Amino acid sequence: MKKIKVDKTSLTIILCMLTLCIFGCIMVYSASCYSSQKNFDNQWYFLVKQIIGVLLGLCGFIFFYFFDYKKLQKFKWIMFIVSIVLLVLVFIPGIGISNYGARRWIGLFGFSFQPSEIAKFSLVLFCACHFAKNKDNAKSFKTMLLPLMVGAVFCLLVILEPNMSITMCIAIVMVCMMFFGGTNLKYFVILGCLALVMVPVLIIMEPYRLLRLMAFLDPWASPQGEGFQLIQSLYSLGNGGLFGVGLFSSRQKYLYLPFAESDFIFSIICEELGFFGASIIVIIFAVLIGALVKVSLNAKDRFASLLVAGIACVIGVQVILNIAVVTGSIPPTGLPLPFISAGSTSLMVFMSALGVCLNVNRQSK
Repeated sequence: MKKIKVDKTSLTIILCMLTLCIFGCIMVYSASCYSSQKNFDNQWYFLVKQIIGVLLGLCGFIFFYFFDYKKLQKFKWIMFIVSIVLLVLVFIPGIGISNYGARRWIGLFGFSFQPSEIAKFSLVLFCACHFAKNKDNAKSFKTMLLPLMVGAVFCLLVILEPNMSITMCIAIVMVCMMFFGGTNLKYFVILGCLALVMVPVLIIMEPYRLLRLMAFLDPWASPQGEGFQLIQSLYSLGNGGLFGVGLFSSRQKYLYLPFAESDFIFSIICEELGFFGASIIVIIFAVLIGALVKVSLNAKDRFASLLVAGIACVIGVQVILNIAVVTGSIPPTGLPLPFISAGSTSLMVFMSALGVCLNVNRQSK
């Protein structure tokens, strides 16, 4: 039997992933125990779901660690079509689940999952395959057009849910993949101008987005309305100070801060563990992304390099956007913190993606 060797980079990725997942389970319980008891008569409700997500994620991680990443190139169109179908199924009554005015989940056999989480990595796979195949013509408009169209279709379907945050994430990842692939810089100027036009249009199209923007500019103008969540998040940050109020001792989790176990879990981390505790988590994310960048740079082929770079990009973009939201740096929008926020789909997809990265690293040695 062939002995499996784990080098320093792979070990770093594994340790970071497991640390974040275990810490995530602890924080999900801390942030949700009161609301779970009140709403489901079970304080362990979200923790059990999170542990199941971690276990399924480990299965995905192990599978993709041994599954030859080169074979993923055969699935680029299949994953694109599957992602489109799943995103469309969200809008079908009886299959799509509506919550808080948005249809972002699919419910089957008592389980629910979020197709947009899969779409992000489908886009990364598609772009990695496309730019690896067309490396000699990477700067041409024709090479850029197909990934741009694929990303635009994903963005259109996700914004219709509506889900502005994931749309932003997909759009940023698409632009990053085009940059990694070697797209001519003049096209980024054109895309930037289009974005400056489209973002205000998207905000005006939906009144709630305009209200969120106004709440971001002055949350105290509507402290019981759109500004409520941001104000409560800022209370958490301020209450935590340098060293926090102590693990499991948050006050904001007692139904003051909405979505404390998911989109705003970083606020609870800051409250309970303070600035220093939250900084350690940010450092772990930075170490993880740094290790993935190293894997990407050392990959033995262009497809592998782009694939790992794209995965690192998704993680990095989502972490930055989540922290920016809870600290009031950008308008409030729902986006989970990778490996930590409550959500089995997110856990399974992100952990499986890291399995792919370790597979690349293993074959590069």
